[in-house]
Amino acid sequence: MKKSRIPVTDHAVLRYLERVEGMDIERVRREIGARVDRAADMGACGVIIDGVNYKIDGGVVATVLKVGRCDVRIGRKRRARVRQ
Repeated sequence: MKKSRIPVTDHAVLRYLERVEGMDIERVRREIGARVDRAADMGACGVIIDGVNYKIDGGVVATVLKVGRCDVRIGRKRRARVRQ
């Protein structure tokens, strides 16, 4: 499929998934929240559960990433951080 010339917002994608595909977005939101509740209560800025990295910023889940996936900006996996 060729790339569209018209940008599509995240809001439009969510509404499509909800209204056309029938996905229960609020159920997904509750599921994510339930997974990270304990870590957030302890003040964590992120948690890895079942190979999924949930990033928490200011008490809000800001993004969700699969562990070990390629960085879309550079096309390869990130190097591991060296902790000192």
